Amino acid sequence: MIWSHEAGPEGAPLVVLVHGAMDRSAGMLKVSRQLDDSFRVARFDRRGYGRSKPSDGPFSMDAQVDDLREVLAGRRALVFGHSYGGNVALGLAARHPELARAVAVYEVPLSWMGWWPGYSRRNPGNLQGTAADAAERFMRRMIGNARWDSLSARTRDDRRAEGDAFVGELADLAAGPPWADAQIDVPFVAMYGELAREHHRDSSHLLAELLSGPTPAPAIEIAGAAHNGPFTHAGPVAAVIRDLARRAP
Repeated sequence: MIWSHEAGPEGAPLVVLVHGAMDRSAGMLKVSRQLDDSFRVARFDRRGYGRSKPSDGPFSMDAQVDDLREVLAGRRALVFGHSYGGNVALGLAARHPELARAVAVYEVPLSWMGWWPGYSRRNPGNLQGTAADAAERFMRRMIGNARWDSLSARTRDDRRAEGDAFVGELADLAAGPPWADAQIDVPFVAMYGELAREHHRDSSHLLAELLSGPTPAPAIEIAGAAHNGPFTHAGPVAAVIRDLARRAP
């Protein structure tokens, strides 16, 4: 069962926010609040995360896109995806273009490409031991050891329980392309943070070149932001989404 929540005026244009690996819909809340004055905004916990766990999987891209279709319930939407969630948004545009009004992404991993760093391509989450260990290792890398250790035992156990989803979806992503650029023909914009790692910066520019149409638009840099830009710089990220919505049919 996929947990979802919607805010904003009923009947307004729909925007769906898709979170990344080892995150949940709460990570999209600040962006939602920047948009729900004039858009109907949906956010959801992807399978295996937050209130959509436990889940037996599978954690393939086909399954992720099916869950997104469930949230859409036949409605057409502008879809925003952060990190891994960007691949889910692009997967929807490739498989079900009738449902994708436009796609915006922020620092999407291209793990199947040979130049992508090996720590996430060949060995998701720097996996040693169990999937729960991989989830903890990833969280420590993202938020730091001190913050992780300050979390309650219940919260740490809850995040470790998301390891099966984390390892499963990243292994699937590393195995091969989850979409083909020739299949995607919707208004598109890629974003990255000013403090992005080189591979995320490169992937954003590559996606902009491949997917932004016959007159490619450059990827948009969010000043002062890192990989967690949708959390820390929700206003500028939402402004890009609003601009895309104005341009989308």
